[in-house]
Amino acid sequence: MHIIRRPRAEDAAAIHELSAACDVAALGVSDTTLGDIEEVLAEPKLDLDQDAWLAHDADGRLLAWAWAVGPGDSDLVEIEVSVRPGVDGLAERLWPVVLERARELARERGHDTATVDVVAYRADETKRALARKYGFEPSTSFSRMRIDFDGPVEPPAEPPGLTLHTGLSDEVRREAHRVQQEGFADHYGFVPSDYDLWSERRQQQSANDWSQLILARVDGRPAAMVHGNDQFVIDQQCGYVATLAVLPEFRGRGLGKLLLRRAFAADAARGRKGTILHVDSNNVTPALGLYESAGMRPVLTIDVWRRKI
Repeated sequence: MHIIRRPRAEDAAAIHELSAACDVAALGVSDTTLGDIEEVLAEPKLDLDQDAWLAHDADGRLLAWAWAVGPGDSDLVEIEVSVRPGVDGLAERLWPVVLERARELARERGHDTATVDVVAYRADETKRALARKYGFEPSTSFSRMRIDFDGPVEPPAEPPGLTLHTGLSDEVRREAHRVQQEGFADHYGFVPSDYDLWSERRQQQSANDWSQLILARVDGRPAAMVHGNDQFVIDQQCGYVATLAVLPEFRGRGLGKLLLRRAFAADAARGRKGTILHVDSNNVTPALGLYESAGMRPVLTIDVWRRKI
């Protein structure tokens, strides 16, 4: 017998154990941290009483969790269905429920259709088969890139006219938000968000560190930004570049590589073994080449599957 209920913040540890079991079945290692789960549960756009589900057996063992969230006002809805390996019947029960909620979320935002995305590791054959069963097709892929350090990393020299500012002030954070929004406007799956929502999401993340947000100004004008956090510190002892954006008018000047190398130097100075980031294969800028030229290498592939409903 499966017991379905709504999740609460105090369920984070149990959900993390379930997610780790799913990771190990697909990858051989856990790729999910407790902070990742806490971040999802605290997502401002996720209503735990309507958009998320947990499934237990009669003994209280967590068997599955699922959610659907519309991150903005567009028709895009992101979903997740995680079922403990070896448990039969739950995936077939939860996928239709989550897809119906995705339809409802799109309607609530005034859309006749929903664009639904679900993420799956390239190595997770079970989840990929389920996505295909429910009408999803591969839409794009993300490569996890990594660089390892042998010792200290020399930060790059700053050219004349360039100034760097940390995200410890509201003014810098607001300018960095604008750079991120404009820099990513043409990227796959981008959903605009105002400053308050953008800031709230980061404030909710236990891995967030505003001192790792750097805004680059050129002759006093905001031009580029990088935002690192501690997402991969606990499990891999690595820093993480969550966002790297350059305004279109400032591209081609080496600002992205300069900020990336500066992030490497900062992570090495913190005693971290390396730096990690994710790059979209459909990125409108030649980001993969940039990261490879900076010494990074791909270590994992994550696919996004999409369906219109």
